Amino acid sequence: MTDNTTFGSLTAMYHTFGCKLNFAETSAIAAGLASRGIVRAKAGQQPDIILINSCSVTEEADKKCRQTVRSLHRRHPGAAIILTGCYAQLKPEEAASLDGVAVVAGNDKKGRVIEYIEQWLADRAPRREVTAAKEIRDFTPSCSRGDRTRYFLKVQDGCDCWCTYCAIPAARGRSRSGSIASLVRQAEDAAAAGGREIVITGVNIGDFGKRGPDGLAPENREDFLRLIMALDRVEGIERYRISSIEPDLLTDEIIDFAASSRAFMPHFHIPLQCGSDEVLRLMRRRYDTALFADKIARVRRAMPHAFIGIDIIAGARGETREEFERSLRFVESLDITRLHVFPYSERPGTKALEIPHQVTREEKQHRVAELMRLSERKLADFSSRFLGQTRPVLLEHPKPGHQMAGFTDNYLRVTVEGAPAALDNHIVPVRLAEIATGNGGEPEFIGHIESRL
Repeated sequence: MTDNTTFGSLTAMYHTFGCKLNFAETSAIAAGLASRGIVRAKAGQQPDIILINSCSVTEEADKKCRQTVRSLHRRHPGAAIILTGCYAQLKPEEAASLDGVAVVAGNDKKGRVIEYIEQWLADRAPRREVTAAKEIRDFTPSCSRGDRTRYFLKVQDGCDCWCTYCAIPAARGRSRSGSIASLVRQAEDAAAAGGREIVITGVNIGDFGKRGPDGLAPENREDFLRLIMALDRVEGIERYRISSIEPDLLTDEIIDFAASSRAFMPHFHIPLQCGSDEVLRLMRRRYDTALFADKIARVRRAMPHAFIGIDIIAGARGETREEFERSLRFVESLDITRLHVFPYSERPGTKALEIPHQVTREEKQHRVAELMRLSERKLADFSSRFLGQTRPVLLEHPKPGHQMAGFTDNYLRVTVEGAPAALDNHIVPVRLAEIATGNGGEPEFIGHIESRL
């Protein structure tokens, strides 16, 4: 291991694309570099290292990564760019060809990225390309927050589903996870460091324990329900959020436990992808609309005030206009809070390329706009239910020139007028006084601290 004093004067910049799992991994890498004396670059400071954790869920994600590499290289020509993540995994040669890139470390090498950075710093080689492996086996748990208030706990990685439109199994490997004991220790460490809220992340977290580290027999295998029950007992952590869980893996037992638990928040993110059974079949999803509707209704009965977000793809292969209209009507019928809408993107090597019916780019954009309008109505309706209520808010340190803000237990964003900086990372009762338009154009609350809930 390199002595801290060797690199103690160096600085690093971090840029993360994509999912909460990527944010968890970036934060863990940043913490590892900080322990070696490489600190985060301040605003206006020229970094020595730029780490980019990439996404490749769509072609647009690949494009944004390439554009960011070029932009950062122009702004910081003396910095070594370290490119990791899904884009680096799926297209290592293309990634290595970008000017300024010193290290390409795909997801199969993400656990060793600090080692590669140290090697590069030691020999200052003009380029060190790390070739992606065909199969990713390693699992490295992490629980870190970077410059955020909430911690992100990585409990699982990879996916075995191979949905026809998705390249993530190729980018992330087979489903695998840590042990409950190791993840509880991570949560305990976060609590000891002052953490109040943890977001549970992974590629397919409902698969937790399917392929754990110890080769346990099926009858002794750990699962997601046992994991969240153990995490709920960790003292000091007052909030957990389940980042995203497949509907067929969101069991009634998980819903019921979250509803009655000490610390799990009324907040679910459940991928739908399409509200047409025919298109779900073409996608090789493992559920139908009847099962999905049942899960939404089950969550609503157990937690009437729960925030429920869903993912949906617009314009997938095989989604005729008739199937889209069917999907739109189904989504409109659901008592959900918000849609995360993605235009379908062709991914090389996926089975979806064999489906004959293609949707034009213009039609995809039209469908995205229709779904976004529906999402806006859903979110506005849900938000209006809580106007005038007092709910607990975890306050987060603000950006310069902004007031303190945070999220309620059921994930409504609130700007808290007059809140002192000393309340950063504190959960306080806030009256949701009015609804305003946030920076992203979505409704958010203006709130005032109350003496009690």
